[in-house]
Amino acid sequence: MPDTPDKPAGGPPSDGADAAQHELEELRARIAALESDRSAREAERRESRPPRHRVRSVLAVVLIVLGCLLAPLGVVAAWTADTVGDTDRYVQTVRPLAADQDIQKAVAVRVTDAVMGHLDLTDLLEGVAPEQRPLLQKALGKLGNSLEDAVRSFVDDKTQAVVASDAFQRIWVDANRRVHAAVDKALTGSGGGAVKVENDTVTIDLAPVVEEVKQRLIDDGLTVAEKIPEVHTSFTVLRSEKIGEAQTYFRLLQLAGVWLPVVAFLLVVAGVLLSAHRRRTLIVSALCFAFATLLLGVALTVFRVVYLDALPANVSQAAAGTVYDTLTRFLRTGVRVVVALGIVVALAAWLTGPGRRAGLVRGMWHSGIGAVRTTADHAGLRTGPVGPFVDRYRTWITWILVAAAALTYLLWSYPTGWVVVGLALALLFALSVVDFLAPVPQTPPAPAVPRKSPGAPDPPPASLSRAPPGRPPGRPPG
Repeated sequence: MPDTPDKPAGGPPSDGADAAQHELEELRARIAALESDRSAREAERRESRPPRHRVRSVLAVVLIVLGCLLAPLGVVAAWTADTVGDTDRYVQTVRPLAADQDIQKAVAVRVTDAVMGHLDLTDLLEGVAPEQRPLLQKALGKLGNSLEDAVRSFVDDKTQAVVASDAFQRIWVDANRRVHAAVDKALTGSGGGAVKVENDTVTIDLAPVVEEVKQRLIDDGLTVAEKIPEVHTSFTVLRSEKIGEAQTYFRLLQLAGVWLPVVAFLLVVAGVLLSAHRRRTLIVSALCFAFATLLLGVALTVFRVVYLDALPANVSQAAAGTVYDTLTRFLRTGVRVVVALGIVVALAAWLTGPGRRAGLVRGMWHSGIGAVRTTADHAGLRTGPVGPFVDRYRTWITWILVAAAALTYLLWSYPTGWVVVGLALALLFALSVVDFLAPVPQTPPAPAVPRKSPGAPDPPPASLSRAPPGRPPGRPPG
């Protein structure tokens, strides 16, 4: 009988431990083989990807880039069609300028110079009847050393009173309504009107203001003003040496109108739909769309400085800056609208995505609403049949709310950036109400874990207790 090796006295049996170790190593080897096989299959699939997928990706990038490039041009086209091409809109835009102090001061200087250029000061006292001289002297006051300075001060006071009156408001509106055709002609090369565009300059005729000042001078005793003929002096609204060069481009933008921003939007949408990763592409496209439009706002600020520096010395810088800011006000508003809309869309796409950080934000949001719901339940508030109804049609209700917010934005006459933010916050509040009304699903309780009795052996590992059929636990394969 062959001798058998003696086992260590009192030592634990090593068959179970060796089998478990062997099975663990085998599982690790299988996992490594599966990972390697999956990586090889993915590489093979990428290499054997049909060319049409690559063509779609390239086409998606091209469409998105074109849409982003057309975004700022679309904003300018909409502004050209709404402000430059619409007389009422243009008048509404420039109406506040009549109350601006810089504009009033510049107009007063132009009118005073025009009146003084047609007053014959040498005949001022000689041409007045003797019975009217006391009234004139009282009006003029002490002449001092210079009759011209005294008369100029007197005329300037009357002019300041005119430009600060309601009469100037009406004159300004009527003049700008007539000059709108000239602005349209200057920027687009079309239209006509009584106001001429000379030397790349658009001006307003201040003849009605001169007549109003002339009448006030006569009423206050300066009857020599009756000899002033009809005077046409101008106030510069727009001046640039490159207006002629820009007419073609503005004309094209005016013809495009509101269709150009729609085309830019549709190009980006088509690019997102063609892409393989639509959510990621949507986020990037929305941010690029907003950034391209933001560059237009930066360009407007830079061009303002260049435009004012190019004006001649006899043009008021303050008044010209005010006119520029007023004419581009709605253009800047359009820039802010597109930037806000792009950020809101990108943020919404990110928050609804499967990302870990987005899920964390959603979890915090739902936890906060759940805490409010729990407090309401403790206070005795019940939703009744509304809760189950909202929970049943929750998806439909969500899409209806999103469609209502989008429709409200589209039907808004002239939305601003704050309108976009307000609609986004209103939609967020409505979705929070839906989340509050929907009942919390009851999660089944976790199965109870049996407690181990003192002295009982530990349960076998899961890998050993779930052995494949036909093989006893703890026994290695083969």
